[in-house]
Amino acid sequence: MIKKTGSPKLLFEMLDLTPIRALLWCGLHDDGPGRPVEYNPEWDLRALMLRQLEQIRYVKDLVKRLQRNWYLRRVCGYRDKVPTEAHFSQMKKRIGHAGFKAVEAFLRGRANQLRLQQPLSAAGLVQAACLDGTDLHAWSSRDPHDTRRGLGDPEARVGRGPEGFYLGYRSLFLVDMEGFPLGHVEASANVNEKMLVKSLLDEVFSEGFEVELVAGDSQFESEKVFHMLEQRKIDCLVCWRRLEGRVNPADVLTVKDRILVEGPEHKRVVFGRLRARVESFISTLKNHLAYGRFTWKGLDNAGIHTSLAFCVVYAVVIAALKLGRPDLTGSIAYFA
Repeated sequence: MIKKTGSPKLLFEMLDLTPIRALLWCGLHDDGPGRPVEYNPEWDLRALMLRQLEQIRYVKDLVKRLQRNWYLRRVCGYRDKVPTEAHFSQMKKRIGHAGFKAVEAFLRGRANQLRLQQPLSAAGLVQAACLDGTDLHAWSSRDPHDTRRGLGDPEARVGRGPEGFYLGYRSLFLVDMEGFPLGHVEASANVNEKMLVKSLLDEVFSEGFEVELVAGDSQFESEKVFHMLEQRKIDCLVCWRRLEGRVNPADVLTVKDRILVEGPEHKRVVFGRLRARVESFISTLKNHLAYGRFTWKGLDNAGIHTSLAFCVVYAVVIAALKLGRPDLTGSIAYFA
């Protein structure tokens, strides 16, 4: 018996991009003088999302797949002819980082509105969320004159990651207790993640979300972070480090080893659940959307890459809920 699964066609059929048509068509025209538009930009957006969904490493390989596979061409909207690699580069430059962030925000809002099983979250009221980040390695050699930056990618910097030093960028995510991503922000790898918290929360709150509690591991232990959250009237659940000569308060969580924490039991339960959600989300990005196989250069392109990955995540949520299958909201593999 063959197991029934979804498909990219089913995924894209559930998406209505009409409200953002003006954004995707920015800089193009339907009529008048000049060369007519050959490819609908909505098709191009589906193709870039398909690249993430099918884990196609390079844009040139995406073009080859579309040329050889008539089914994938029709899924995106193309007929007998597909764009070139340069066409996708021009589209990315035309819409820009801010444009892709706007597309992502639209899909995030639509996905959130459909979350009827979490009525508070659907209204933008998030009880708890967790901060965590991951690395984006740059495909560039070191500059021989300044080994702290990339030669072919000047915006890439050397920073410290879980496995040592690397050249590239870092992303910081905010994920709620149900595993729903609320936003992200990117920076060069030499920027400490605690410096990105304010920018990330500003972005999340600008879309109408309200967060009551923010959790994070010991890297976010900072008076500036605590003060900033207190000013916004957000409860803080951040682990404290063990420092020689310092006795941590009894009511806070303290790092015991790389995974375990100690402190009040109710805080450990909440922290453990939030950490599991955000780590599961990052694992999904890496395993099902080829997030770590980044090939575009530049900080804006790093942000676009993340936005496209988030667009696929929200598209899966939208499709699953429209199909009446809330159990599939986190199953990217079902639609691949």
